Amino acid sequence: MPQRPILVYPDPRLKQVCAPVERFDEALQQLAADLRETLLSVPGTGLAAPQIGVLLRLIYIDSSRSPKYAESSSGPLWLVNPQIVERSGAKRFREGCLSLPQFTANVKRARRIVVTAQDCTGAPLRLDVEGFEAVLLQHEIDHLDGVLFIDRVEDLGSTRLREPASDD
Repeated sequence: MPQRPILVYPDPRLKQVCAPVERFDEALQQLAADLRETLLSVPGTGLAAPQIGVLLRLIYIDSSRSPKYAESSSGPLWLVNPQIVERSGAKRFREGCLSLPQFTANVKRARRIVVTAQDCTGAPLRLDVEGFEAVLLQHEIDHLDGVLFIDRVEDLGSTRLREPASDD
């Protein structure tokens, strides 16, 4: 299960709409494993296939990797061909992205969403999530449509350079 390089903006693949997954085969299982291994190698909570150069509708999230949200986490999830079918409420959230590692900004997202998807075997999934997981899923699903969080920033004044990680 190799770790793959994460594409960084302005790589044009990050702005492309991804194709639906149609084959639930060994190649998909390997891609899912690669997403997990890649995310485990960096500080982050989600990764979409286009961020590692594969233009397919697959995301991997693990909100438990954030100490602030671990208690309310659903744990690690792979979602194939995810679609948001319901949205409610609104929340502004400070977002960052592994493909735009220098920046964070406030983004307005739905507070609660319902997502339909498939797991890596093709079995149907339905998730009803709110708070951080809802924001995380919206962010990663956006990647599948070639949308980056900076495309959703309403107030450019909220954009900040990310503070370097301390070695403490």
